[in-house]
Amino acid sequence: MATISSKPSFGNPTLEQKFDAITARIRELAPVLVAYSGGVDSTLVLKIGAMAIGDDCIGVTAQSESLADDEFEEAVRIAGDHGMRQELIRYSELAIENYANNPVNRCYLCKHELYTRLGDLAKQFNVNAVLDGTNADDHGDYRPGLEAVRELNVVSVLREADMHKDEIREMARALDLPNWNKPAGACLSSRIPYGEKIDAVKLKQVADGEKFLRGLGFDVVRVRHHDKIARIEVTADEIARFSDPELRDKIVDFMRSIGFQFVTIDLTGYRTGSLNEVIR
Repeated sequence: MATISSKPSFGNPTLEQKFDAITARIRELAPVLVAYSGGVDSTLVLKIGAMAIGDDCIGVTAQSESLADDEFEEAVRIAGDHGMRQELIRYSELAIENYANNPVNRCYLCKHELYTRLGDLAKQFNVNAVLDGTNADDHGDYRPGLEAVRELNVVSVLREADMHKDEIREMARALDLPNWNKPAGACLSSRIPYGEKIDAVKLKQVADGEKFLRGLGFDVVRVRHHDKIARIEVTADEIARFSDPELRDKIVDFMRSIGFQFVTIDLTGYRTGSLNEVIR
């Protein structure tokens, strides 16, 4: 059970203590699987696990319609570059019963399917626990997926260590993880209003639209899918960029080329879970 690197100096006593607590917890649970999406939270768990127990920590990345191709490729690249063990599974989330109907508990259906599959995989690999990247800040918004985490006994080592997002980014940066400052993400299905049918075409429109906007330099961006309308969310300080007619025309032309008829800018700006506002 060789480990892949030594512990860095964080220069922060609180981070030192939390790193040690997470390391000890993972060693206590070893061997483990990590639900590794490529976001900074799950990447940090996988990295610490690899440092603590080597190949007895296995990151599992699920490739499905709601994960953009570039996000999947980045997750694979980071695991490879950092010598972290990774397994890939593929399945259709759209095949999950009732998922495509997009009920308000869609995230629960998705996570229940994922963690059930990871539980089966854990038995196959003879590991003791499935870990995820849930952290101490994951409680403010509507998050039905956390119910699946509880039901299926998934272990949230970051939450147990009271790790908040700013601490996660600081620790990830100290560990040289390239996605330490990656904007918070969510699955592509979260761009479609509850009750509106989800299909592969809509998910691809969202993925293509967001990739295009990121290519124009927008760091945090969402393309909310309202049938023929693309409602674009960017951070408030970037809304002024849309006053440029040339940029605006370029965006409109592209959005129309992928199937949207109308293109709007949300003047409120980006906020996490904006489509949850209708159920509060």
